[in-house]
Amino acid sequence: MTPRIAILGAGPSGLAQLRAFESARKKDPGSIPDIVCYEKQGDLGGMWNYTWRTGLDQYGEPVHGSMYRFLWSNGPKECLEFADYSFEEHFGRPIPSYPPRAVLHDYILGRVDQDDVRKYIRFDTAVRRVETVPSGSVGPDRFAVTVADQRSGRLETELFDDVVVATGHFSTPNAPHFPGIESFPGRVLHAHDFRDAREFTGKRLLLVGSSYSAEDIGTQCFKYGAAEVTFSYRSAPMGHDWPAGMVEVPLLTEVDGSTVRFADGTDREVDAIILCTGYRHHFPFLPDELTLRTNNRLYPRGIYKGVVSQANSHLFFLGMQDQYFTFNMFDAQAWFVRDVVLGRIELPDHDGRERDIDHWREHEENLRTATEEIDFQAAYIRDLVDRTDYPEFHVEKQGELFKQWKHDKKNDIMGYRNCSYASTLTGSIAPPLHDEWMNILDDSALSFLANDFGTGRSAAPRKVTPIGRHRAARSAAVPAERSS
Repeated sequence: MTPRIAILGAGPSGLAQLRAFESARKKDPGSIPDIVCYEKQGDLGGMWNYTWRTGLDQYGEPVHGSMYRFLWSNGPKECLEFADYSFEEHFGRPIPSYPPRAVLHDYILGRVDQDDVRKYIRFDTAVRRVETVPSGSVGPDRFAVTVADQRSGRLETELFDDVVVATGHFSTPNAPHFPGIESFPGRVLHAHDFRDAREFTGKRLLLVGSSYSAEDIGTQCFKYGAAEVTFSYRSAPMGHDWPAGMVEVPLLTEVDGSTVRFADGTDREVDAIILCTGYRHHFPFLPDELTLRTNNRLYPRGIYKGVVSQANSHLFFLGMQDQYFTFNMFDAQAWFVRDVVLGRIELPDHDGRERDIDHWREHEENLRTATEEIDFQAAYIRDLVDRTDYPEFHVEKQGELFKQWKHDKKNDIMGYRNCSYASTLTGSIAPPLHDEWMNILDDSALSFLANDFGTGRSAAPRKVTPIGRHRAARSAAVPAERSS
């Protein structure tokens, strides 16, 4: 019998897994298992799909996406490039290092459309539970995967030999309580439900948190006219040279009407509170004995090489790390998982895998700086790609770009997106944006790609359609020549 594999999720991680198997199929059509990918949303793209919905979707399911309008890549696109598909190949010309969300989404779909992986995906299908089914003496246990067809409401269960969990970990909010917040007269929301910065034009904002979501949502809101932005940090401030109207204060301790008080005894009046307090790894479809329990770590325990479950070596997790690298790290993980499933990589026994986890985790716990963290994650990715046939993408050079990115952000938090970097694949240096990032209020792919970044002229606009949008984008580029 042909082995069967279930991939849960069709975001960047799940798509990476599909592409990995397609790569193997092209070389040996009879080598890959029977593949089924379940996707809760109506289209692929995962977190990169923007939706106006918050709370529950049209089927009563928790909304997966935390994507908001006006999001631009907050890391150089040169650190996001797929090894087998450059931005230049996709768009037909170099584009700036920091494109808006819609442009990155178009790039993701462009690589997917190179191969017909949609045939594996069952959309509008929510995974309800994954259970092991004993096989007795005939072989390893199998997995019973029960899903709900959201359009018909029917439940169905199928058996699989392997399961890849590619559902991400930026969907279930971590929302702490602060005394008095329940009586705050303004808007209170988690970053997961943030959608449009224009909602807060003229408002005094408090953002609780000091990581990337607070930084980016705060700068977006300031760009679109927020009156004041206050960041409240727990451990340490971000320490950027903020413009007038943006300030960092210690942790929020109390809310009294519209007055918010902080650990240093100061207080402020605010109109809205956004909790940028992170997310929980949450797998409600997995039983206790199979679930992954971790906080946001560069090297979580419980998964060998960051992907193979110690609870069951036929269960895999993609993209569960704290992340500097994203798209190409997911690829490296997916190619490794593929080769384990196909028997090309032989796993050590449980104790051997645990020793390897201990080795990497001990190294991670001794990291002290962002530079060391970047080097660590680059070394982790190198460890994966050297074991498979994934194409070379110069991960160490991309690590150096990340270090330059950290420097550029520290130098100008409101203007770092105006910087340019060289692709490690093509060597092309990205052209500058057509205007200062703070001045660009239209984030649409159509508007962005209408610019001839090489000469300053505008390219003729083209309609970007829901299907084949990457082809339309490339057509728009003909006259001329991230993200995390």
